Amino acid sequence: MLSAESITWLIKQNALEWPGQLRYDGMLLTLGSPLQPLTAPSTQVIDLADQASIDGLYGEPVTDWTSYEMMPGEMLLGSVEQPLRLGAGLMGMIGGLSHLARVGLAIHVTSPFVLPGWNGHLTLELVNTGPAVLRLHHGMPLGRLLVFALDGLRSDDVAPHPFYGREADLKSRYADEFPTNPSQR
Repeated sequence: MLSAESITWLIKQNALEWPGQLRYDGMLLTLGSPLQPLTAPSTQVIDLADQASIDGLYGEPVTDWTSYEMMPGEMLLGSVEQPLRLGAGLMGMIGGLSHLARVGLAIHVTSPFVLPGWNGHLTLELVNTGPAVLRLHHGMPLGRLLVFALDGLRSDDVAPHPFYGREADLKSRYADEFPTNPSQR
């Protein structure tokens, strides 16, 4: 894991871009826009092989907001306010703030890893697992990103992922990326 001093040096060398705040040896992740609520779909089954079916889970993005009341059991996608670019030899790991977990807010419910070559705004999967409505505020700290240097042989050419960093569209693109017909992959 890299120290704040190493992260600062990498930013100065343009091997890493991060306009946000460092907290201890991690990057402080704050909540930005848009927010993407999930809604009750018009069907009882979401077919994960059908992108249109997946798209039916989402309501209108919330772009102009200062606070948002998140209901118990609600899931919401949220963009990290600051853009991030990781160079070919770097990876990140997202961690939540325990203060928020203790009131029932999970901030990242999937793999914590951010792979080399990431460029854009991270998306967090927020879930209110607690018994009360939680009021979220634009710009509030939600987590941190720890940065690691890769070891061993690597290529400096990182192929961009087609869905990395798409700030305006936080929705799942699962069926687009993993078609059910293996010959389409």
